[in-house]
Amino acid sequence: MSTPAPLLDSGLTRRQVLAWRNAVFLVFALPGIAFASWASRIPAVRDSLDASTDQMGVILAGIAIGSVLGLLASGRIVHRFGARRTIAVTLSIGMVGLIITGFGVSAGAFWVVFAGLALFGAGNGICDVAMNVSGAANERLLGRNVMPVFHAFFSFGTMIGAGLGALAEALDVPVAVHLGMVAVLVVAGLVVAYRGLQSELVGAPAAAPGGQPARRGVRIDLATMLIGLVVLAAAFSEGTANDWLALAMVDGHETSKETGAIVFGVFLTAMTAGRLLGVKALDHWGRVPVLRVSFGLAAVGLLGVIFAPNPWLAAAGAVAWGLGSALGFPVGMSAAADDPLKAARRVGAVATVGYFAFLVGPPVIGFLGEAFGILPALLVVLVLVLVGFLVSSAVREPRRPPASWPGPRSSSSAV
Repeated sequence: MSTPAPLLDSGLTRRQVLAWRNAVFLVFALPGIAFASWASRIPAVRDSLDASTDQMGVILAGIAIGSVLGLLASGRIVHRFGARRTIAVTLSIGMVGLIITGFGVSAGAFWVVFAGLALFGAGNGICDVAMNVSGAANERLLGRNVMPVFHAFFSFGTMIGAGLGALAEALDVPVAVHLGMVAVLVVAGLVVAYRGLQSELVGAPAAAPGGQPARRGVRIDLATMLIGLVVLAAAFSEGTANDWLALAMVDGHETSKETGAIVFGVFLTAMTAGRLLGVKALDHWGRVPVLRVSFGLAAVGLLGVIFAPNPWLAAAGAVAWGLGSALGFPVGMSAAADDPLKAARRVGAVATVGYFAFLVGPPVIGFLGEAFGILPALLVVLVLVLVGFLVSSAVREPRRPPASWPGPRSSSSAV
């Protein structure tokens, strides 16, 4: 088994790179636990605040607004302070926001909940870019596709969070207590992960070929925007399920809140499986064919959730929706980070475009759901999924390694 050239040039031992990989696994899982813990309690939050569907759309937009504001600054923050420190600080800030959200729910304070979610979103948004940059750097040293596995650990986290949420719902645990305990758990995990993380610039050149200083910024060109559109479609699909699937089952298919949380967990489980299985598919067929199949499967699943005559068929649709939503985001992040010297700014730009879905998605679905019903409102997601299918070629692998990277990337070697 050959050792990837970037690893030879990095100055890190094989053990350090594997420890870094494991730390990134944990870092991806922690925000998933936090987010799904919140998302699984959305029906309970709606009841506690006595909020209408469109008001819930406004509340859910708090996360998106905070995320987008954080993402706008994320490239500069990660570039200046490094991914490792950025992860530690911003994920901790996000957990403060989660605690504030819980207090707001217990007090019945609509705008306190909104503010807490905005802070939660800002911390998670910046952390999202930082952990993707760190993961992409580790992926280059490993010399194989592992970004979907990193994102699978986010999905593992969401499965854990959804399970905790269903348990808290069944035991009638107050939302504030539940979210506070989750925040403490996440910070404890962060302390464990921090020690294994490395700088994303390990092994990267200080100057571009020809002796010119390496470019610190990145021009947001058409290719970057098209990658962002792929990520937007995937994020809208995944994010809508996160925000609305449990409520769609409760209000649209007339299930119990516990059943809604379980179906949400089924979606997350399917998405996790898709990310784990997707690594071999990507190695074998490449990014573009796999993404086209994925978006097609998401479209079939959405049709099932929207038009199924009973909850069981809707749950089957949620499985297809989850499998189809698995790879768009991680593959888009890998494509944006193909050149390590531009990775922080380019990933930040693509993530900002993609997370625009989280800004417009919750209120759009909420307002349409109020007017036409929650299930017909999901047709908007179907349109975005079809757009993602059409622009999937934007994430095609580069024909040659970026000029700024010192060695070739091998898809057949592993650490």
